[in-house]
Amino acid sequence: MWGMHRRRGLRMWVLSLLARGPKNGAEIMNAIEEMSQGWWRPSPGSMYPLLESLVQEGLITRRDDGRYELSSTGRQAMEMPWGPWGPWGMRGPHAPGVDGVLGEMGGYVSYLEDVARSDRAGIDRNREQIKGLADRLSALIRK
Repeated sequence: MWGMHRRRGLRMWVLSLLARGPKNGAEIMNAIEEMSQGWWRPSPGSMYPLLESLVQEGLITRRDDGRYELSSTGRQAMEMPWGPWGPWGMRGPHAPGVDGVLGEMGGYVSYLEDVARSDRAGIDRNREQIKGLADRLSALIRK
């Protein structure tokens, strides 16, 4: 039950932050960590699938610079009495199994792409580990 409330909370925080201005996923995660005074930092596996879901719902758009912003639909939804999450909370369950894991992995890759734009040294320091993971994933599809 707590996980559902946390995900619903993440949705609300993301939309509220984007109502203030465009941000990429890493910037949103940093802002949430700062706002919670270090109590909580959402993982890339939670953040990026949520951002993709919000894009698919038409509440946000992804700009060419990799930042997200509220769409006109998102702005209108934020003005509704209970916001874009509706009176029942989060829309739909988190996908289990391989699909869910791949969604989380996609989130981590998106996070690393954001970091590469702002902290290339962090990516370069971990080049071998990233290459090792890429090689393992490539081996899965060759079988």
